Amino acid sequence: MRHYILLMLAMLMMLPASAQMMPSLADEPKFHDHEVKYSKKKTSFQLMTDTDAQEVKINIYDTALGGSPIRTETMIKLCKSPIINDKSLLWCAIINEDLKGKFYTFNVKQNDQWLGETPGIKALAVGVNGKRGAIIDMKQTNPKRWNKDRSPAIASKDLVIYEMHHRDYSIDPSGGFAYPGKYLALTERKGIDHLKKLGVNAVHILPSYDYASVDETRLNEPQYNWGYDPVNYWVPEGSYSTDPTNPMTRIHEFKRMVQALHKAGIKVILDVVFNHTFDIMGSNFQRTRPDYFYRKNRDGSYSNGSGCGNETASERYRMRSYIIDCCKYWVEEYHIDGFRFDLMGIHDIETMNLLRKKLPADIIIYGEGWSAGSCALPQSQLAMKANISQMPGIAAFSDEMRDGLRGPWDGDDKAAFLGGVKGNEESVKFGIAGAINHPQVDLKKVNYTDKAWANQPTQMIAYVSCHDDMCLVDRLRASVPGITQDELIRLDLLAQTAVMTSQGIPFMLSGEEMLRDKKGVHNSYNSPDSVNHLDWNNLTRYPQVMNYYRDLIAFRKAHPAFRLGDAELVRRHLEFLPTQDCVVAYRLKDHAGGDMWQDIYVVLNANRQSRTITVPDGNYTIVCRDGQFRHIGLDTFSGNTVIVPAQSALIFHN
Repeated sequence: MRHYILLMLAMLMMLPASAQMMPSLADEPKFHDHEVKYSKKKTSFQLMTDTDAQEVKINIYDTALGGSPIRTETMIKLCKSPIINDKSLLWCAIINEDLKGKFYTFNVKQNDQWLGETPGIKALAVGVNGKRGAIIDMKQTNPKRWNKDRSPAIASKDLVIYEMHHRDYSIDPSGGFAYPGKYLALTERKGIDHLKKLGVNAVHILPSYDYASVDETRLNEPQYNWGYDPVNYWVPEGSYSTDPTNPMTRIHEFKRMVQALHKAGIKVILDVVFNHTFDIMGSNFQRTRPDYFYRKNRDGSYSNGSGCGNETASERYRMRSYIIDCCKYWVEEYHIDGFRFDLMGIHDIETMNLLRKKLPADIIIYGEGWSAGSCALPQSQLAMKANISQMPGIAAFSDEMRDGLRGPWDGDDKAAFLGGVKGNEESVKFGIAGAINHPQVDLKKVNYTDKAWANQPTQMIAYVSCHDDMCLVDRLRASVPGITQDELIRLDLLAQTAVMTSQGIPFMLSGEEMLRDKKGVHNSYNSPDSVNHLDWNNLTRYPQVMNYYRDLIAFRKAHPAFRLGDAELVRRHLEFLPTQDCVVAYRLKDHAGGDMWQDIYVVLNANRQSRTITVPDGNYTIVCRDGQFRHIGLDTFSGNTVIVPAQSALIFHN
């Protein structure tokens, strides 16, 4: 009993006086950091519940699934939260023996009902399928020289983001990977060298925490999911490891992946889904503190802004601290370089701003600036795209640019700029400028918005397709009647030229450099590998596509004019030329950003016919034309007019 008394005294001594007066995360005592702390001599357990909890038991198991507990302990009620209006109660237990290799669950009794076994909400390691927490020594999961691992020093304005799913990237035999569909595929020379050759410097990996929809005990059977169905947020998904039955393997291999990418100069961005859980009644949140972590409507029903049956309440103290603590943990333990927030528009502005302050400045944060339905919180309080100006240092995807290029999100067969549909030019220009106020962008003609929502161009993610909706190739085939293969390639390259020359942060879906398709499937979240895989044979079938993407990314990197990173500099140096139907043309003038070239001209022509544009009289060097790049020049011309080939980009300078 003596160790319980000492623990209680120690915890109480940690409570700062200020915490009793102000509900600030900065004042929070540190007793809630981790729920399980292991050492050879003892393992301590703690759990935060509602003050209505009557009893909490800790069960110890030999195995991750099945069997009966080998030991059950009743936890000690330690203390209530010192934070005003925070009905939290801390429970603790210590077992004085070496429990390494064992598994555990908590069970909370509330309102005379046991809520069901759970690994808690902050399990750092889990057994197969995440049903039970695992007791391990985290230090033993570190790869060699892990303490020497460093994130590449890349400013936000210099990022080129490549969105990928572990299984998509490496599962197909055409890739020749030794670890198909696994974390370790991104430690292989094949996987790393392709990214380096392409030139991207950040990978955005789809959800890689432990999720529900893949049974890790049946990996010999076909299974696929994107992973937007969270279970255990603090631990990597087991199906991407070589052995999900060993709790340490997934952690070790995830770290090896990060280490290999960092060594190659590539940042790692984690897709996080804090806005909802896989379900409500079986979730770790609900089995720990019923209804606390979820928003409800006035009639008592669960709010469903996620479209998945529930939405979390980020504005509540514990959910807010949970999101921040979890992100900090991935940065500190796994060396993650950034976070992409799924349905960021469900979270409140205050939480996102506080997260930005708590994370290092070089950690990038961006997300979807919308929800999938109505939320229980007013839109004025939510991290919607329209409110990005209130969230400095946080970016959002520009669906204005995306749909201005390819067509509206609610109609796969509807075309826009790329399909030769006039009237989308201002939406494309809005994306080129980085969603900031620009005197030459008519905001009344921009789709989905009538105001610039970004304070800085680095608050906008420029893209034309991602894992969601149709990929670019499928969308072009669906929306451009009678499209030929030659036209498909030309428009694909044109689309990415708009993205990569934008003042926003460019973003591309993996496989677009291979002319990837998904057989026309709009929402492939659970489609088989035959739909989602990358066909590496396409690199030899369509070498001009990979070559263009590579040269385009290298061109962006070589010219700071495309990476000004400051709204005032963009307004000063970015000048749009007179607009024609399905033609957007502009110049970056006066050695923008210290560029070696005085004026750089970019013309995007989506028409099926060539177009002539007028420029100031002078001598010019063409570096990009008809899908070909040559930095030292393809051709020259003199005068004040130039012909832009059909369905392609023309780039030249004086």
